[in-house]
Amino acid sequence: MNATTAYTLLIVLVSLERVTELVVSQRNLRWSRERGGQEYGRGHYPFMVVLHVGLLAGALVEIHRPGHTFEAALVVPMLVLVAASQGLRWWCIASLGPRWNTRVVIVPGLPRVTSGPYRWLRHPNYVAVVVEGFALPLVGSAWVTALVFSALNAPLMAVRIRTEDAALDLLPAASAESTGSTEAAGSTGEAGETAPAGAP
Repeated sequence: MNATTAYTLLIVLVSLERVTELVVSQRNLRWSRERGGQEYGRGHYPFMVVLHVGLLAGALVEIHRPGHTFEAALVVPMLVLVAASQGLRWWCIASLGPRWNTRVVIVPGLPRVTSGPYRWLRHPNYVAVVVEGFALPLVGSAWVTALVFSALNAPLMAVRIRTEDAALDLLPAASAESTGSTEAAGSTGEAGETAPAGAP
């Protein structure tokens, strides 16, 4: 198996993982709405979907360009980062349980989740998004995709985090204090973020 075929297979596997995220997300979204969950930030969600689809598609297009070469020195360290980001993402999903989804949804009155990565980070899911956003393309030496995604993702993440924090501010003071952040409280996800049909 040559490098191009191997990298194409990697992108296919990540795409299947994104589909799995979507299935979990939709199930959890129904759970949240049944409990009075309210969604915020719908306006930026389509842009997030397009960006994350573009990450996968862009990397594939770039590696299939005539004359593309793979930097062997990047493969192993970038694969390690991709694996670590996936592990962190699913650690977040497991820690939040049914409260996790790819949208910003607040379920009033739920206690803050302080287990897993939320012991140390306010938005660990987005750490995974940022790391994977540059590491996944660079496994295949797709430099343009890595740079473009990272540049566009930075302002999107700023909007996303502001949206989550603003959603928290709409809760009564007692509820906001008990939840802490939407990733660790209501029902929210990443740009997982981030999926072929609606991540992310």
